Amino acid sequence: MTAQRSFQTHLSAQDPAIFSSIRKEWAREEDGLELIASENYASQAVLEAQGSILTNKYAEGYPGKRYYGGCTFVDEIESLAIQRVCQLFKAEAANVQPHSGSQANMAVYLALMAPGDTLVGMSLSHGGHLTHGSPANFSGKLFKVISYGLNPETHRLDYDQIRDLVLKEKPKVLVAGASAYPRIIDFEILGKIAQEAGSAFVVDMAHIAGLIAAGLHPSPVPHATYTTSTTHKTLRGPRGGIILCNQDRLKAVNSLIFPGIQGGPLMHVIGAKAVAFKEALTPEFTEYQQQVITNAQALAADLMELGFKLVTGGTENHLMLVDLTATGDGSISGKDAETWLDLAGITVNKNTIPNEKRSPFITSGIRIGVPAITTRGMGRSEMKKVAQWINRAIQTGGNSDQLGKIRSEVRELCRAFPLYAQPN
Repeated sequence: MTAQRSFQTHLSAQDPAIFSSIRKEWAREEDGLELIASENYASQAVLEAQGSILTNKYAEGYPGKRYYGGCTFVDEIESLAIQRVCQLFKAEAANVQPHSGSQANMAVYLALMAPGDTLVGMSLSHGGHLTHGSPANFSGKLFKVISYGLNPETHRLDYDQIRDLVLKEKPKVLVAGASAYPRIIDFEILGKIAQEAGSAFVVDMAHIAGLIAAGLHPSPVPHATYTTSTTHKTLRGPRGGIILCNQDRLKAVNSLIFPGIQGGPLMHVIGAKAVAFKEALTPEFTEYQQQVITNAQALAADLMELGFKLVTGGTENHLMLVDLTATGDGSISGKDAETWLDLAGITVNKNTIPNEKRSPFITSGIRIGVPAITTRGMGRSEMKKVAQWINRAIQTGGNSDQLGKIRSEVRELCRAFPLYAQPN
């Protein structure tokens, strides 16, 4: 903590405006309930590694083959990160340099496809990700995209429908994974579909990587040509990306990360990734992930008991989708709910639902995740309180006095589950 305090002392003197904003963000995180499914709280050790002297080092290339001198110790760090992530996910090889999950996906696509080739991926509006073929994203601009969605009745993946689509289109790449899907994904079936069509199979496991690491969700690694992920979200590390593959596939994707789409790696982030991978190899991490699932299912049950409609009727992972068209007279939008909950000290994000009628800026749903509040140590009794606060906040219709009262109650609970030591 000494180095951190020293740094904060320098920052407060040299740039009080930034220091002030950091302090306010610290207070927001400490005093509010973070229910955004893609967010989590990194450990102090991860934060210290990311804020370390490694920030200074340029290290273009890979361990043992750099374009700069002075890389002896960063080579040690990156090699440890690779070793640990391979052990964690039982992979043969890994690239730990992607600055983000999106850049990991870009490198993998470019290793497997040429511009104009066909990509089949999950529709963003049905729970996929921007990089799975959205027309607003590089994936939708570079490639011919055919999207699959959810069964209109069950709102679950329909593997027969996906098989028919993939066999018809015969894409270069079938990509699986989701950013807003509350059920188990059968990667084995999807891998067989890709194989039958002669397609490469890419899995973006960003949201569920922590659950997979803990053995609580089937792993895509044995079935995928490449597996990509972020290192935050359920994995609880720094913001960044990784790529996993067999050894014979590594060279192609390495050259696409560097020099293909990135320059020097962020060695301070790679150091923090290595720390997070070591944490994820512990029994305590597995217990944490089990509690994530327990909390998510408890919160889902409590919300449904209060009358909320959840897409697919529940969850099997860390998140749930609330369909607000079934709440009250159906006029409450995802944007309304997000705004009101924020005023109550509860952070969620508006989200599209299957068969969405509103724009992506308004939406008819909200996405709720429990990884962050589970990191704080919250359990069954807290989930019931969270559900009740969500219900009360939405019922206020945006009444600021009532939302302020909820915010005070939320703050009181959060202070019983502190995150970090207060900054100087």
